[in-house]
Amino acid sequence: MIDACAAAGIKNVRVHVLLDGRDVPETSALKYVDSLEEHLESHRKNELDYRIASGGGRMVTTMDRYEADWNIVKRGWDAHVRGAARQFKSARQAIETFRKEDPRVTDQYLPSFTIVDDRGPVGKIADGDSVVYFNFRGDRAIEISRAFEEKEFGKFDRGRLPDVVYAGMMEYDGDLKIPKKYLVLPPDIDRTVSEYLVHSGALQYAISETQKFGHVTYFWNGNRSGKFDEKKETYVEIPSDRVEFNLRPWMKAAEITDAVIGAIDGGGYNFIRLNYPNGDMVGHTGDLSAAIIAAETVDLCLRRLLESVQRSGGIAVITADHGNLDEMYEVDKKTGAIERDKKTGLPRNKTSHTLNPVPFIIYDPNFRNEYRLSNILDDPGLANIASTLLILMGFNPPDDYLPPIIELA
Repeated sequence: MIDACAAAGIKNVRVHVLLDGRDVPETSALKYVDSLEEHLESHRKNELDYRIASGGGRMVTTMDRYEADWNIVKRGWDAHVRGAARQFKSARQAIETFRKEDPRVTDQYLPSFTIVDDRGPVGKIADGDSVVYFNFRGDRAIEISRAFEEKEFGKFDRGRLPDVVYAGMMEYDGDLKIPKKYLVLPPDIDRTVSEYLVHSGALQYAISETQKFGHVTYFWNGNRSGKFDEKKETYVEIPSDRVEFNLRPWMKAAEITDAVIGAIDGGGYNFIRLNYPNGDMVGHTGDLSAAIIAAETVDLCLRRLLESVQRSGGIAVITADHGNLDEMYEVDKKTGAIERDKKTGLPRNKTSHTLNPVPFIIYDPNFRNEYRLSNILDDPGLANIASTLLILMGFNPPDDYLPPIIELA
């Protein structure tokens, strides 16, 4: 994108960097910042004014989701738009300073910062600017998009709203048309399991805490924010605590479990879906002790849930979309040995998702050999789950769904 700006003759470009530390090693920010700075310098040699203007860790700056904490977006707004975050001469200086002040901090939690020179902030977003939010995934892009686009806005004090052309990499919400301008056509995801069940008359119940609420609603429904049928679908959101996840690794698992047991025992739903965020969110912190508590918490809650499933005569399916808690230290791919920090000698925490296979467990207390594992699938995956769920509920999956993991006996 930077090179395309240069090719188009754009003289001034500012990059507002959001540091990861979750899907990459937890303290790898300088690797990417240094590489970016080198690339920007190559354009500055051609008399283009290309610089990093602000930034911060993704879990505390800009990238809130599901309206869990609008203060995260406000910190980003203050850094990117107002140029009012803590000031540094460079992104490297900011990162190194934050790490020196708190050696435990990882990239995802680095505070927001603004880059300044002798004249002040180098890249406040102002009238006449064009702003591109270059994120493909929608959940953490919607709130900052709303802050730029909504005329009537009460989530935090934006100050004066600059007159800019704002675009997302994609349309992050197809129902609400957020944002109005975008660069890449969004995927057309229709005829999901939830839509199929609505048209089949099934009653559905979806629940999680805030951190994963969109995963059982927005993502599950094909990037749709609304329901297919208000009368046939019930959504329950348990508000997440606003603390770092390793400080409360049990999160809201007990509350989710209580609500689901109530829904099961009530007997009013044909299909209930839930998400326990513990394994993912606590895994991203790289805190092994907290990760163990998170796993034990989910184990305990699953035991309670499965007892309720057994009482009701139902079937439970337990799976995940990726690994996380299964590998809490960085491992050398060649030797298989745990990598250690060069300064401290301590194991390097792994904060990213793993590529290990995930389990797919069917708990069916009343199983009478009605179905068996399919012998036609060499490498079953997440895409086979949709038709599997429909088979378990007594429906015939559409012909163009990928085949189920099971087959009728």
